[in-house]
Amino acid sequence: MATGTAAAPSREDFAALLEETFGGGNLQEGSVIKGTVVGIEKDLAVIDVGLKTEGRVALKEFQGPGRGNEIKIGDTVEVYLERVENALGEAVLSRDKAQREESWGKLETAFKNNEKVTGVIFNQVKGGFTVDFDGAVAFLPRSQVDIRPIRDVTPLMNVNQPFQILKMDRRRGNIVVSRRTVLEETRAEQRQELVQNLEEGQVIDGVVKNITDYGAFVDLGGIDGLLHVTDIAWRRVNHPTEVLNIGQSVKVKIIKINHETHRISLGMKQLLDDPWQGIEAKYPVGTRFKGRVTNITDYGAFVELEPGIEGLIHVSEMSWTKKNVHPGKIASTSQEVEVQILEVDPVKRRISLGLKQTMRNPWEVFVEKYPPGTTIEGEVKNKTEFGLFLGLDGDVDGMVHLSDLDWKRPGEQVIEEYKKGDKVSAQVLDVDVEKERISLGIKQLQGDPMDSAPGDLKKGAVVTTEVTEVKEAGLEVKILDTDLTSFIKRSELARDRNDQRTDRFQVGQKVDARVVLFDRRASKVQLSIKALEVAEEKEAIAQYGSSDSGATLGDILGSALKRKGEEADDKE
Repeated sequence: MATGTAAAPSREDFAALLEETFGGGNLQEGSVIKGTVVGIEKDLAVIDVGLKTEGRVALKEFQGPGRGNEIKIGDTVEVYLERVENALGEAVLSRDKAQREESWGKLETAFKNNEKVTGVIFNQVKGGFTVDFDGAVAFLPRSQVDIRPIRDVTPLMNVNQPFQILKMDRRRGNIVVSRRTVLEETRAEQRQELVQNLEEGQVIDGVVKNITDYGAFVDLGGIDGLLHVTDIAWRRVNHPTEVLNIGQSVKVKIIKINHETHRISLGMKQLLDDPWQGIEAKYPVGTRFKGRVTNITDYGAFVELEPGIEGLIHVSEMSWTKKNVHPGKIASTSQEVEVQILEVDPVKRRISLGLKQTMRNPWEVFVEKYPPGTTIEGEVKNKTEFGLFLGLDGDVDGMVHLSDLDWKRPGEQVIEEYKKGDKVSAQVLDVDVEKERISLGIKQLQGDPMDSAPGDLKKGAVVTTEVTEVKEAGLEVKILDTDLTSFIKRSELARDRNDQRTDRFQVGQKVDARVVLFDRRASKVQLSIKALEVAEEKEAIAQYGSSDSGATLGDILGSALKRKGEEADDKE
C-alpha cells in the first residue's frame, strides 16, 4: 500500500491561515483593537488580543460613572494597544484610552450634527462640574446646570441625563457642555403645548413656585404664570408673602396669555366679588367712616375702609393748619382714623377722603372766640416784607400789615423793632374763614389820631403846623391842636424851586400848609406849602388882576394890602 505525505501549504495558504488564526493580525501600536477576556485574576482582567498575545487591564478601568463593571470570561472588549510587548512579553493595554477615543469620536459627530449627548455628572470642580461621556470628560459650568440657580446639585449627580455640547477642542482635550440648554429647549416645547391648551378666563389650580417683591410665580403644571401683587386680593397687599407661601396650592384665573412670549398673567382677586360694585351708594359724599391707615406717601395717606376698598387722604386734606409737613407726622401706619368722603370715582376706582373735615375749622372757632375788635396776644413767628405773622390760639396765624404797626412812623422802620419769639398784643381787625386769613393791628391799640381831628378838617383846608424834625427829604410836622402828624416833602415846601430848601426851616417853627389829602379811614393826612402858595396866588389874581397884566404877585398883593389898610382907616 502506497503511502504519501500531504503537500506543504503554499505561501498564500499560510497567509490565509494566519489571518484566520489571529483575526487579521492588525496589532498596530497606538490604535484601538478588540480582545477577548480569557481570565480574571484578582483585580485584573486577562485579555487576548491575538497573535497569541495577552495583556492585563485593571478591572477599575471598566468602571465609570453611570456604568457597571461587570465583565466575565468570554466578553469581547475594546482596548487601546500602547505596546505590543513589554518586558514580561505581554501587550500593554488600556481600557480607559480606548473608551476615550471611542467617546471623542461619537461626541465630535454629535457636535457636528448639533445632537444631544448622554453623560453623567460625577464631580464638582472650581466654577462648575465634570461630566463623564463613556470615558471622555467634559466641563459643565455652574451657570449651565439649570434654568434657575440651584443650591443642591446632589440629586443630579451620577445620573444619566442629556447635555448639549457648547464647545470642543480635541487638540487641547477640552469639552464644554450645557444641561440648561436642553432644559430650556424641552421647556419651550412643553410651554408651547401647554399654552395652546389654556384660555383666557379659565380657572386653574397651581402651586406657588417662587415669590418676588412684585408678585408670585405659579406652576400650572409645567408652565409658570405670574400672579402680580395687585391681583392677589382686592385689598392692598404690600408684599406677596402677606398672603402666599412657596409650595402653597392656589386657585387662579388666567387674565391674559401672550402666545408669542408664552407669558401668562394670573389673578386671584378676580375669583371674588368686586367690592367696588355699587360703591357710590355705599359711601355717599359727605358721610364719615372709620378706617385703618395702610400706607403713607409724600402726597398723602391711604386708608382702608373695608377689605379691597381704600381711599386717599391728600396731604392738603389732612390738617387745617399744618400745610408743609410730611403726612407721616400727622398719621401713622395701622392707625385708626375717622375720615369724611369727599369724592367717589367708581370708574377710576378712587375715593378721596378728608381728615381735617372731621374736625372744626379753626378759623371758625377763632372768630367765635375772638371777634373783630378783640385784643389778643401772639408770638412773632415770622417777619416778611409786608408785615408780621403772629402765632395765635388754635394753632392759627394772624398777620399785622406794615401799615398797621404804627400811626406815625413808616412800617418798614417799625418792623425792625420786632424779632421772632416776641410776645405781642394786637387787635383783631378781620377774619376771613374761607381764605383762612386773620388780619391784626398793633397801632389800633394806641388809639386813632384821627379822633382828634376837628370836624372841619378836610381836603383844601389850611392848617397851622409846628416843625418837629427837619430832614433832607422834607419836614416832619404836627398839626396844632390835634394828635395828627404829617410829612411835607421837599418838593412841596415852596412854589419856587429855589425856595424848596429844608435849611429855611427849624424845629419849633410855625408853618401854614394846605391839606392835599385827608383819608380818615387810612388815618392819612398830606400837607403842602406849595399848594397853599399856588391857591393864594390864584385867589389874588382872581380879585385884583390877571397874571399877564404885567403886574407882579408882589404888586398885586401890595396893592391889595394897601386897600385893606385904607378901608380900615376909613372905618375908624
